[in-house]
Amino acid sequence: MKCYYAPETEAHDPIFRLTHGKILRNAERAERATLLLAALDQLSLPVSAPPPAPRTALEAVHTSRMLDFLETAWDEWQNLPDAGPEVVPNVFPRTATASYPEGIVGRAGWHMGDTSAPMGEHSWQAAKRAADCALAAADAVLAGDANAYALCRPAGHHTSADIAAGHCLLNNAAIAAARMRDGHARVAMLDIDVHHGNGTQDIFYERADVLTISLHADPASYYPFYTGYASETGSGAGEGYNVNMPLPRTTTDEVWLAAIDIALERIADYKPGALVLGLGLDAHENDPLKGMQISWDGFRRAGEKIAAAGYPTVLIQEGGYLSPDLTTSLVSFLSGYLER
Repeated sequence: MKCYYAPETEAHDPIFRLTHGKILRNAERAERATLLLAALDQLSLPVSAPPPAPRTALEAVHTSRMLDFLETAWDEWQNLPDAGPEVVPNVFPRTATASYPEGIVGRAGWHMGDTSAPMGEHSWQAAKRAADCALAAADAVLAGDANAYALCRPAGHHTSADIAAGHCLLNNAAIAAARMRDGHARVAMLDIDVHHGNGTQDIFYERADVLTISLHADPASYYPFYTGYASETGSGAGEGYNVNMPLPRTTTDEVWLAAIDIALERIADYKPGALVLGLGLDAHENDPLKGMQISWDGFRRAGEKIAAAGYPTVLIQEGGYLSPDLTTSLVSFLSGYLER
């Protein structure tokens, strides 16, 4: 398995996070990569730095003004009086009609859906290089590899075409899926992160060429709260091609694995040429975000099931937060996937 990682992403190490009215340290820390790289080392999987991709690869998923914002936001933010070290919005458009603002404070609220994805000086470069990893993995699979893994951080599945949120800046998995469409008429996306992939859903909601399936903790009481319900099935040409499988936060291995079986059956019916896997590891029972109760053996068995489906597969790292168990979670999943 080819694995891709860009050291430049370590420079994105956000600080701000607002939780239950308290300002806390952000969960999307650079140390996550160290823990995930340790897993690849344990499995003797070499890591390569990806080549830079052109902006057009990002524009396949994101709007031009979104990319312009991400590229220039931190520099413009520093021109504000008494500016903080990170771009953090404090106002959001919630009206029936809204016009695109000129100022950086207004544009931050337009392009950032919440306060959990603050941007520092090096965040844009990190986001680009994370997307480069996803594209390199996709290109490897398009070139004939059975699979490839992209260690992307920041993660991406909460970002839509025009709005970043939830620790995510660019939607790496969606960018990879768009690239896979260059070689396949149909691509399936399976997101097993504990949070609903709301940004990915939004990007492909009206399309039939990308089947999007997300298994996640019930959003009735868990981020992202407003989307991820089973009733959301796509619209227009995409009707029936968006599948949400919300599960209780008490979910343990057997229920989760049964849901993966159902997802794989739906994918088999779709007959895609390739699969993009959103490999979130935050469903683990010891993850600090406490979304589900999945064990290491559950991850291993999930890896076995997804590999057995037999699709050319691009594995994109999504969540999984700071815990010594994060390394073992990735080892467990990839051990099952690679039958090690």
